[in-house]
Amino acid sequence: MTEQADLLLIEIEEKMTKSEESAIHEFANIRTGRANPAVLDRIFVNYYGTDTPLRQVSSVSLSDSNQLYIKPFDSSLLSSIEQAILASQLGVTPQNDGAGIRLTFPQPTEERRRALIKDVDKLAENAKVAIRNVRRDGNDQIKKLELTVDDEKGYLEDVQKLTDKYVKRIDELAKEKSDELLKI
Repeated sequence: MTEQADLLLIEIEEKMTKSEESAIHEFANIRTGRANPAVLDRIFVNYYGTDTPLRQVSSVSLSDSNQLYIKPFDSSLLSSIEQAILASQLGVTPQNDGAGIRLTFPQPTEERRRALIKDVDKLAENAKVAIRNVRRDGNDQIKKLELTVDDEKGYLEDVQKLTDKYVKRIDELAKEKSDELLKI
């Protein structure tokens, strides 16, 4: 029976890891005024009739701390990439130089930074709620197993330790992102 509980603990940790990875991905999509190639992860380009991730049809380089340069492998994609960026609502205007596209990210105002920090806090809270939901479901599943009182208590403590670890990690990630937003 404890083997089943051990497998359940592994499953719980995997779900908590997925919640953490989701939060990391969401944090990466919040613009700080610094160029981050991760903001392009959600952009797809029509490549011979198929929607293809932008980063699969081009190279993306950081040409300045607030500027990305996108160079397509096939120059005929320039206009498609430009249209995809405009449609993505990134909030930046692509500048086509004939060989590639330059994206310049303006520095956010103080008011905008404060609003972005609130967004980070909301995302962090959502991630922590997801982790706590995994804990609740895991605890319910452990209680359904026919374990001794001591074994059940031990496994419930292990689930709580995992929860504490991941909630702390989310708090650290949110603080890092908030600090990054406050830097000029």
